[in-house]
Amino acid sequence: MEEIIKWLGIISPMALGAIGSAIGCMIAGAGLAGALPRTKESHGGLIAMSAAPSSQTIYGLVLMMTLKGANGSGAQFLAIGLLCGVAIMISSVMQGRCCAAGIRATVEDKTVYGKCWIPVGVTESFAVFAMVFGMIALQA
Repeated sequence: MEEIIKWLGIISPMALGAIGSAIGCMIAGAGLAGALPRTKESHGGLIAMSAAPSSQTIYGLVLMMTLKGANGSGAQFLAIGLLCGVAIMISSVMQGRCCAAGIRATVEDKTVYGKCWIPVGVTESFAVFAMVFGMIALQA
């Protein structure tokens, strides 16, 4: 049973990060789909913004690989993996909402495009913090 709990903790950040990325990209992608018919040029930046929530899967992967190579109890792995995974997932979903809003704002006024990346980056940073926290918590 200890081994099962440990493996649940190890795979949680990756699985939850991927779930969050899928939902976040769906939200941002829906915003992109609504925006494309209203824009005649400069689609590349909007497409990039719609893909931004996919990066949280990478943070989940990095944390999963770190957990896999560490020593600790099943409870420790489960607590770190599950809590950090949930934080990464929520970050990605909320980032998708920021991206969709940024895409809509850019369609309305192209001059705000760069500023729309600020909330995207801020919500991304919480996934990075969760990953780093998980890596540090393993050392305790």
